Amino acid sequence: MNGGSQRPEYAGHGNDYAYAVKSALFGVTVGDALGVPVEFESRDDISRDPVTGMTGFGTYDLPPGTWSDDSSLTFCLAEALTQGFDVNTIGQNFVRWHREAFWTAHSEVFDVGNTTRTAIERLARGMQADKAGSDDEASNGNGSLMRILPLLFYMSDRPVTERFEITRQVSSITHGHIRSVISCFYYLEFARQILEGKDKYKIYSNMQTVIAGHLSALLIDPSEIVVFDRLLKHDIYRQPKEEIHSSGYVIHTLEAAVWCLLTTGSYREAVLRAVNLGRDTDTTAAVTGGLAGLLYGYDGIPEEWIRQIARKDDIEDLAERLALSIQPA
Repeated sequence: MNGGSQRPEYAGHGNDYAYAVKSALFGVTVGDALGVPVEFESRDDISRDPVTGMTGFGTYDLPPGTWSDDSSLTFCLAEALTQGFDVNTIGQNFVRWHREAFWTAHSEVFDVGNTTRTAIERLARGMQADKAGSDDEASNGNGSLMRILPLLFYMSDRPVTERFEITRQVSSITHGHIRSVISCFYYLEFARQILEGKDKYKIYSNMQTVIAGHLSALLIDPSEIVVFDRLLKHDIYRQPKEEIHSSGYVIHTLEAAVWCLLTTGSYREAVLRAVNLGRDTDTTAAVTGGLAGLLYGYDGIPEEWIRQIARKDDIEDLAERLALSIQPA
């Protein structure tokens, strides 16, 4: 295990809350951009030429610093939250992204999952946002997990039952199955404890009792809780890399992100480990990067990577607006 720094030095940053929001948003998008050029490459192929920094072109032939739908939909959620919480506004931002290239890196939508596309088509036809996402077991890709992090800042001080219900609504815009909802809930609860300044291994241990207790109290089907056993009953950070999967399945992405965070000691190490797992590289690194951004802070993200990020100033502005609109009293 590698402990690393356990909390960013928020003191000295003026508005600590704004710094946390900025850390989260850039944590997601830098990880995403690192993974875009090698998306879909196998672990074996990447191992012959590992990713060590920000590159470009590759899978989509796009310049370095280009982020994908992971960041776009994260920013669409954040943008909606600057005006308060309304699930239909969030959904309509997703429609704008797909149809008008709203919150894209270079005015182009180049990557969208099938489940997300189907949900957006339903939204565009006027379906209620939290009913638009498919709720069948086969629709448990990582498309809601990858974009959920801004919700943390809106609901961090609310009771746990309300946090779960809000998470359910926002996940269900695209992914309505309880497995996707629980994955988002676990991720946000982990992030919430990072904000509280807890040690990352302590958080992991806490999650095994707290999350299991919450899910039982919420009368979640026990067969769905069992799916999370590697996180809730075992020390996933003791698993060898060969046992960590990096497909687009939401459980694989959540497990991989927690594993990458717990087996490294810096933002750089965490997201590079995620990318080099192969396959769904952008999303694995984006989800890892969100937690690592919060844990190590914006200043822990390599400056040379941030400099290359598309629309860097726009992302900074969004972070400031989000922080101002929902900062707790």
